[in-house]
Amino acid sequence: MVPFREVARGLRFPEGPVLMPDGSIVLVEIEGRSLTRVSAAGVKEVIAQLGGGPNGAALGPDGQCYVCNNGGFEWHHDAQHGLRPVGQASDYSGGRIERVDLESRSVEVLYTQCDGIPLRGPNDLVFDTVGGFYFTDLGKTRGREMDLGCVYYAQADGSGIRQLAFPLFTPNGIGLSPDGKLLYVAETETCRLWAFDLREPGVIEPAAWPPAHGGRIVAGLGGYQKFDSLAVDDTGHIYVATLLNGGITRISPDGQHVTHTPLPDKFVTNLCFSKDFTKAYVTLSGTGRLIEVERAHLLGAVSFTN
Repeated sequence: MVPFREVARGLRFPEGPVLMPDGSIVLVEIEGRSLTRVSAAGVKEVIAQLGGGPNGAALGPDGQCYVCNNGGFEWHHDAQHGLRPVGQASDYSGGRIERVDLESRSVEVLYTQCDGIPLRGPNDLVFDTVGGFYFTDLGKTRGREMDLGCVYYAQADGSGIRQLAFPLFTPNGIGLSPDGKLLYVAETETCRLWAFDLREPGVIEPAAWPPAHGGRIVAGLGGYQKFDSLAVDDTGHIYVATLLNGGITRISPDGQHVTHTPLPDKFVTNLCFSKDFTKAYVTLSGTGRLIEVERAHLLGAVSFTN
């Protein structure tokens, strides 16, 4: 197992880590239904109670925190795997995009639908250089029903949202290449990483071949494992938090080199990098921990043939 430093524990299914200028980490606690700050010393402070299921977070161009809220999960806990979500909550409150003022702690709902279609389970988001953001809607599971997923592009001021790619099957992690020309989306259940060529911000280059959503597969893994959220480093490599086969999967931009670094949790859900990309902050959600690990230790202990 790679060495790491435990920054905090006792978090209620943490996700969406965001490194702040002061060195603290702002993240969501999905089961705790909160946006929480973790200081560099590991001190936890709830910024806002959001309700529902706050899932992904990102710092916007206005310095405010934008949150994908999936509306809520039911939860299961066992001694072997820890805490995990198991479907749409009985008190599901609807999917939405929220903006949290980190100083006043006020919460504003920006989007609940697109062209009359309700957001079902917004999951993760990433901002581009012109102030818009891309986000995934993974959908929800209800007994024998499962929503098809979608990728949207929206304005940070709440003035506009549009569908970008549909349908996807449980789209989860989302990120941009360093030059902003590629949008990456990880699907959970298929364990596939897709890439979308961008003609301009918020516009996908039409694909010359199926699938209908316009993406192309970068990598896909077999076996019983699932992809969660992701981060892209300064060299363009994609690091995908991987569930069940708990760890971080590192994928080269061309998809030809795929490696996996195990971590001690079945539900490794997300990561973000330090400003200089030398460190990563990773959420180990089943055991409720935030850890810090050197990027050099995430280059992969196990290689996959792709």
